[in-house]
Amino acid sequence: MSIVRLTTELPISAEAAYELAQKPELFKYVVSPILRVPKLDFPDRIAPGAQASARLWWFGVIPSWTHRLTLVRLEPTEIYTNERGGPVRTWNHHLTFTPIDDNRCRYTDEVETDDGVTGFGTRLFIHLIFRYRHLRWRALTRVLA
Repeated sequence: MSIVRLTTELPISAEAAYELAQKPELFKYVVSPILRVPKLDFPDRIAPGAQASARLWWFGVIPSWTHRLTLVRLEPTEIYTNERGGPVRTWNHHLTFTPIDDNRCRYTDEVETDDGVTGFGTRLFIHLIFRYRHLRWRALTRVLA
């Protein structure tokens, strides 16, 4: 198993960032237009044990695999999921929102993945998509701040 970690500072409170992270629309925004998620099958009320799935489309036109997610832990300023789909057998995703002060937080994505045949490609993808995700998070939260 390998771990990829990326941290960025956001100009909103940890509580506000945590609330945003629970919205399926946020996920769609932060991965767009690299990945398009036309329909995200996610329950209205999220709680540990909740499951979701979504068909991913590269650049909105190339169909990809169905990505599956199980919510393992949901605590104030922390979300932990087990995910899988396509070539990715294991994608344990830990999101944390650490307060810096009342109006800023440190957002960290940490992903644990398999080191199998697709390990290097998966880690490279994580680095690229998560840098982009953090860029989109910062842009959105600057507008909201």
